[in-house]
Amino acid sequence: MLSLPFQNGKTAAAVLSTAASAMLIRSIANDLLPNEVHDYFSSTLHNLSRYFSSQLTIVIDEFQGLSVNKLFEAADVYLGTRMTPSVRKIKVVKGDEEKKLAVTMDRNEEIVDVFENVRVKWTMVCRQGQALGRGNTRNRGETPRLEVRSYHSYELSFNKNYRDIVLDSYLPYILERSRAIKEENKVVKLHTVNYSNWDLGSILLDHPMTFQTLAMDSELKKELVEDLDNFINGKDYYRRIGKAWKRGYLLYGPPGTGKSSLIAAMANHLNYDIYDLDLTNVNSNSDLRALLLAMSSKSILVIEDIDCMIKLQNRDSEERWQPHKNQVTLSGLLNFIDGIWSCCGDQGRIIVFSTNHRDRLDPALLRPGRMDMHIHMSYCTISAFKQLALNYLGVWQHPLFDQVEGLMGVVKVTPAEVAGELIKSKDPHVSLQGLLGFLHSKNEAKPQKEMEAEDRSD
Repeated sequence: MLSLPFQNGKTAAAVLSTAASAMLIRSIANDLLPNEVHDYFSSTLHNLSRYFSSQLTIVIDEFQGLSVNKLFEAADVYLGTRMTPSVRKIKVVKGDEEKKLAVTMDRNEEIVDVFENVRVKWTMVCRQGQALGRGNTRNRGETPRLEVRSYHSYELSFNKNYRDIVLDSYLPYILERSRAIKEENKVVKLHTVNYSNWDLGSILLDHPMTFQTLAMDSELKKELVEDLDNFINGKDYYRRIGKAWKRGYLLYGPPGTGKSSLIAAMANHLNYDIYDLDLTNVNSNSDLRALLLAMSSKSILVIEDIDCMIKLQNRDSEERWQPHKNQVTLSGLLNFIDGIWSCCGDQGRIIVFSTNHRDRLDPALLRPGRMDMHIHMSYCTISAFKQLALNYLGVWQHPLFDQVEGLMGVVKVTPAEVAGELIKSKDPHVSLQGLLGFLHSKNEAKPQKEMEAEDRSD
């Protein structure tokens, strides 16, 4: 019993003696050995430790040259969904393009993940470095200043026996998973042209229109939704047949028939951004080319009232139009749509043209492969009226429906006009009575020539 403290004391003394000897030897080595020899032994010991280590570390820097490293960006998104209670410090941001808060790791934090029974560890590393600043651009002779900047990277550590699994399966999985996460959080945006460039301040398109509420012929609506779904899921099919993965839609019909609402419904259905291309703000074919190449892949290119934008009338017409030197031409538009633009990006391209006068357009613009589906946005049909009644009044049937439907068979009225009457009262009976009065007055005001044409058709 009495010898135990003595033994512990001897052990402690031995440890202290060994440590002191090691420190003395290290001090002598530092003082007596040349730096080259010291560096050689340090490097050899470091290499030996690396050789016998079972761990491999992959460094994923935030930037690759001047551009953002897509893998770093994907890891940032993915790891935001893998936070555990062991993470003590996180960063939370909210961007314009996200519906939810984005959570990311802070520096020096670690996250452990498991993929196909392989355990990996992620570490956020932040290093300080110096870079040349731009200085004061007004004084050309001013010497650029050194600025301290932060450089972020992720270090991914794992057993080196699983190198192939991590490189060939895990990292591609993170890229794909991050795309899905961003897609879930994405909001639809509207881009417009400003002086031959896409406006940097895009608008969040918070349009409520969907195919469920769109007042449109029900059969035509069903056909269009099926066509969109088949197209968006047809990447392998288009690749197999050797055709560019793009689809063109021509919306034509009188004003007020819902062409713009249909475009919004398409964007919400696909979760695609809208690029509203006003060709009157584009100076030349070269500017048009730059605009098209700057579009994101998951987007809809929209040119509304194309017959008014540029002179795209039938080339066989008597009127000949000579384009100005700095103006978009039909051939330029078609060449870009058919050419390299349609093959850029990893998602299908969708083009929508709208016009009030399809007969004024050049046949070259209308052929299959450019405008694949022609959608006639007609005057209000019975099915479109019922959809409007459901949207505005919350009713699918009403005793006055027969009278409304009877008048709609002889009166041309647009969905916008019907909606304008229905919105005047929330009471279904009052609202429908007002619509009947509107239809009666419109029928009585029909031009004589139109009535004679109807009589001849009967």
